[in-house]
Amino acid sequence: MTTSPEQGDPPVPTSPVPSYPVHSYPVHVDADLDPKLSRGLWLVKWLLAIPHFIVLAFLWIAFGVLSVVAFFAILITGRYPRSIFDLNVGIMRWNWRVGYYATNVLGTDRYPPFRLADVPDYPAHLEIDYPERLSRGLVLVKWWLLAFPHYLVVGIFTGAAAYAVAGADDSTDAVWAGLGLITTLVLIAAVALLFTGRYPRSIFDLLLGLNRWVMRVSAYTSLMTDRYPPFRLDMGGHESTVVDAPGARDGAGASTDPGPAHISRPSSTTPSRWTVAKVLSVVVGSFLVLMSLTLAAGALIVAAVGLAEDDGFLTSPRIDVDSATHAVISQDGRLDMGDVGSDLPDGLVGDVRVSAESVSGTPLFVGVAPTADVRRYLSGVEHATLEDVHDDHAELRTTRGDAPASPPAQETFWAAKASGADATLTWELAGGDWTVVVMNEDGSAGVSARVATGVKVSGLDESAAVVLVLAGLVLLVGIVLVAIGVLTARPRRHRT
Repeated sequence: MTTSPEQGDPPVPTSPVPSYPVHSYPVHVDADLDPKLSRGLWLVKWLLAIPHFIVLAFLWIAFGVLSVVAFFAILITGRYPRSIFDLNVGIMRWNWRVGYYATNVLGTDRYPPFRLADVPDYPAHLEIDYPERLSRGLVLVKWWLLAFPHYLVVGIFTGAAAYAVAGADDSTDAVWAGLGLITTLVLIAAVALLFTGRYPRSIFDLLLGLNRWVMRVSAYTSLMTDRYPPFRLDMGGHESTVVDAPGARDGAGASTDPGPAHISRPSSTTPSRWTVAKVLSVVVGSFLVLMSLTLAAGALIVAAVGLAEDDGFLTSPRIDVDSATHAVISQDGRLDMGDVGSDLPDGLVGDVRVSAESVSGTPLFVGVAPTADVRRYLSGVEHATLEDVHDDHAELRTTRGDAPASPPAQETFWAAKASGADATLTWELAGGDWTVVVMNEDGSAGVSARVATGVKVSGLDESAAVVLVLAGLVLLVGIVLVAIGVLTARPRRHRT
């Protein structure tokens, strides 16, 4: 209700509302805690959110590709393309809503909408102020060098730091170490909700502060602002913005500013022109760009393999084989080629070459034979089986026994064999179960050799060229699709 001055009263002097400087970081994260949360729904929210996770996986691919485009745009023009900015903010906003619902807070039971734009009545919001100008030089270092201290802090919040220290493997220790502060607090809140029906408000306020910190760093490292993220934990569902009133002092000279005030902010983005078709064009194009880079990397690896060929053979590094037994054989009846040729197409693999260089100078015997024949020959004979290779040293498993009845060269079952201080055999690869045997030529105990295996490959250069051409075509299609989506989503400039 308002009152008007009575007739005859002197007019009340009015003055314009002063414009005070607002100290606010350009990334605004707000959320409201649902007053009545289900006790047990949080147990399946992650399952219900799987469709969002699938969509976001493709959207984040587009986010990465567009961020690279924005990097070069900022480097050249000093501006972040507005259409790309709006889409990337939309992806971060979508991710925040899903995290608020299912993983990072559990602060609402309302299912997140499949939308990039802000949903005013949804309890979680994210806005990022669009920067009219950005530093061309700062874009080169802020996302890695300048942000490194924040990476350490965020690593503690998310568990990435502890996970890296524990080791990025599937061990239980690494999984538990990677929980992070945010996940731990969410679990505590979830257990409290399960047993009491109430979400602890203090944990909610802290979780919002932690997530706010993470998203400020994400926006900064994604090149969306030049303002360095503050090392400050702004807790609570709504940001408090400090408003300074110059000259507002009491008689003692102390400030009469009541402290932080909540400031309502307008949306930081222009009305989105991103339709489903345009977003789909960018997502598919980004996926094709990523696929083309993968194909190109594979082609370069194939080309490098071709350059590494030795007389047409792709040869593994030599390994030291040292055993006090009478023979050393490949593991479990398999012709173990190591990493050599394991990923090559069948049509490219030809002959196999095995070479053994004597360390002691004793003439060696190298042979390839059917596994059944090798087992019969070495039955009751002391020999060693190759179990594994560590760096350049073979790990062997010893089978006890006696000396062989005859030297290996006298046997007739070998498919290929060679003898000498530096023995090398070449064998035409064939189907079946085969075993490689390395012995002293006279069958005596004490085998000491440096062994290498190789496969003959053909057509690597041609294959690399075909893959590179295919990668170029896929890259071209991907760039066109991304460009169509970005250019058609640019906001129109209004002429005055």
